[in-house]
Amino acid sequence: MSENSKLLSGETLAFLTLRLWLGVRAFGTGLEKYTETLRIQKPLIDPVTGMEDPSGAMVEVTQKVYGLSHYKALPPALVTKFANEPLLPDWALSIFSACLGPALLILGLTTLLGVATRTSLFVQGLLYTGLMFGLMLINQNDGVAWLGIHTLIVAGALCLCAHNRFALWKKW
Repeated sequence: MSENSKLLSGETLAFLTLRLWLGVRAFGTGLEKYTETLRIQKPLIDPVTGMEDPSGAMVEVTQKVYGLSHYKALPPALVTKFANEPLLPDWALSIFSACLGPALLILGLTTLLGVATRTSLFVQGLLYTGLMFGLMLINQNDGVAWLGIHTLIVAGALCLCAHNRFALWKKW
């Protein structure tokens, strides 16, 4: 098989597709940990003239913003459920919560760029397994199923790592 056919083989393209999907998914999920939806008051705009309403009427709109100060690893409803779970000590939950967003961002970038791809994928699989364990403890079976699918995709990507042709750093 020539070098060009290896470069664009089905296995290479399959691995690249999985790597891109997993990288974008992890990075996007990590980025969403740094969002907040704010309700702000804006002047009412007349749709005909495009000008602010002369009476000074205001409307409330929601606006999504990103920032380090908006970091929330887990939704408040899940935090309450985890707090009531005796198998999850507070110290472990706080460490996991503090690391979740940055870990997803880093793993997403390293997977996308092909930096230590096998290690990045393996750690991503471990992270999803940890998330699954927590969701199992609080009986969130839909989330467990979704994370199980993510873990299977990671396992599939790991099986195709020999076909990692487009990477910045292939070692590990």
